[in-house]
Amino acid sequence: MSGQWSGVLPWVATLGLAVVTVVTRAFFMIPEREVPMPEWFKRGLKYAPLAALAAVIAPEILMSQGALITTLADARLPAALCASIYFVCKRGILGTIVVGMAVYLPLHIIWGW
Repeated sequence: MSGQWSGVLPWVATLGLAVVTVVTRAFFMIPEREVPMPEWFKRGLKYAPLAALAAVIAPEILMSQGALITTLADARLPAALCASIYFVCKRGILGTIVVGMAVYLPLHIIWGW
């Protein structure tokens, strides 16, 4: 590509990504009537956000460099445990994050876990 188009390409890419995002997210809102789905499928969709969250968080906590962690001296484990206990007791998201980071940071930065 010549130099005159180099400033336009990011805008074209951004516009293309925006169109794809809008179309894929609005796909279920386009039909005028409800799309028929089996009841078991509807029940399963209720668990999709939790499953997606677990799929993102679990490898981050339990794996390092693409392999399962082999030591308990990893700051992520006690931080996740303390944050989970806080959430079960208090049900507060902000507090859960604060507790997890309050445990993680000293273990990771000061003690090198």
